[in-house]
Amino acid sequence: MAQLSTEVQGDERGTLLAFVEAQRTAIRETLEGLSEEQAASRPSASELSLSGLAKHVAECELSWLRMAQRRPNERLRTGDSWGEGFRLGEGESIPGVLAFWDGVARETAQFIAAAPSLDETFPLPDAPWFPKDGKVSLRWMLLHLVEEFARHAGHADIIRESLDGTRAMG
Repeated sequence: MAQLSTEVQGDERGTLLAFVEAQRTAIRETLEGLSEEQAASRPSASELSLSGLAKHVAECELSWLRMAQRRPNERLRTGDSWGEGFRLGEGESIPGVLAFWDGVARETAQFIAAAPSLDETFPLPDAPWFPKDGKVSLRWMLLHLVEEFARHAGHADIIRESLDGTRAMG
């Protein structure tokens, strides 16, 4: 069961990474004990499934990490492939998605640990939802990951409860 994130005294990076990890865990726990078929089902009014949410948040984290690293995103979605980021495709499985996410999480932690400062900034891509020539800090990125994962952890809780009555933090 996901535990309350605690402050790592005197360690802002550690504290922020602990909050990111707590939200990752909340999403992952909603998959426990489910078959691939159950995790891919959409039992609520939403188009979202638990396995699709896991894939989406893993790819979302990778996207922000690659922007911060100023490296190309090997899983960049286009308008045509956007929907594929919310469902498992041929040959994909929950263990595979979670293993991929584990790798991204390790890479995020290593990148943040090696950064000179959380005040370091990186440019945002040209997109209508970002300010022109916008930049954000590594601190902002970590807080945004907490926000993104928490939003989807809530979705995942509702989906799981709709599937079999299981509740998070129960």
